[in-house]
Amino acid sequence: MSAQTAFQRGVGPLLELLLPGREDAVLSAQTDQSLQTRIEELASKNTEDTLTPEERDEYAGYVRANKFVAVLRREAKKFKSGSAA
Repeated sequence: MSAQTAFQRGVGPLLELLLPGREDAVLSAQTDQSLQTRIEELASKNTEDTLTPEERDEYAGYVRANKFVAVLRREAKKFKSGSAA
């Protein structure tokens, strides 16, 4: 079983509870500007390899959150199109 299939199998039941009727809200949600500015600052410092250990940990949290949001949006699109499993 692929990782994507396993993930879908694991979170599918929860998404079926949370997403129906809320797809547009999930797809239109935006990061507030102060958070976006902070993420861009950390990303720049990461590229320059100048993050402190605390900033590296913070940045890792934002990267994980971004991956989660991307998955949530992908699934919301599936629900909206009617192709959710």
